[in-house]
Amino acid sequence: MIQIIGSVVVLACVAVGFMIEGGKLLALWHPAEFLIIVGAAFGAFLTSNPIKIVKATFADIVALVRQERYEHDDYVSLLKLLYDILVKIRKEGLMAIESDIDAPDGGALFKKYPRIAQDHHLRQFITDCLRLMVGGNLDPHEFESLLDQELETFHQEIHEPSHAVQRMADSLPGFGIVAAVLGIVNTMASIAGADTASIGARVASALVGTFLGILISYGFAGPLAAAMAHAANDEAKAFELVKMALVASVRGYVPAVAIEFSRKLLFSDVRPTFADLEAQLKGKARASA
Repeated sequence: MIQIIGSVVVLACVAVGFMIEGGKLLALWHPAEFLIIVGAAFGAFLTSNPIKIVKATFADIVALVRQERYEHDDYVSLLKLLYDILVKIRKEGLMAIESDIDAPDGGALFKKYPRIAQDHHLRQFITDCLRLMVGGNLDPHEFESLLDQELETFHQEIHEPSHAVQRMADSLPGFGIVAAVLGIVNTMASIAGADTASIGARVASALVGTFLGILISYGFAGPLAAAMAHAANDEAKAFELVKMALVASVRGYVPAVAIEFSRKLLFSDVRPTFADLEAQLKGKARASA
């Protein structure tokens, strides 16, 4: 929603400022210029990206508008889930979770945490990590190195859509120049017998192409790419929490300490306090007892 508000502010400020200077909004209305710039930029976007990135880009934009991101309560649920898993491993051994990690929906481990269970990529990452812990006697350093490499690949993949949109944003001023040059070509082609007012109108129309290319690039496409990059970073944070908790567990730390390591990775706006998280985890421990 805030992205929509920001776009409206950009349009309103540009339009109102133009009118204050004595301009008429209809002078900026040139659909052909808009078609040349946006259409050409979109075509270049399709040419320069594989279909999976094109689909991922549209999916990320929809998720951005719907604000499908992890909030404070979601991170608390993730930490509680990790605590449940680590406590079960400590009490019953790694083999106690084998049937759950082989279940398509995560089995009983994820039953109380539907928000996490519905996140296919995060659930799969958790179960894959647990499967490594169950199936192999990995050295803690090897385990951490393996997860670091997987997260690096994941980071690269989830940032590809934002990079694609940024490249398109960078190309928009150039396509604005293309539209402006085409307008000048039309002006020069019709200059014979044209009066000064007609020529001036055609030149103004051509200059609108440059204006639109720059405005769309720096006012809309560029900020959209930045917002998508921020959303990708937020998505990756949940994976980093999982990695930290499981690596700490493999190194021999008790579940409460492993979860505290993960809690410290969260940004301040979504991080639960130590006391709040401890109270929730102690409540769970008493309930399970």
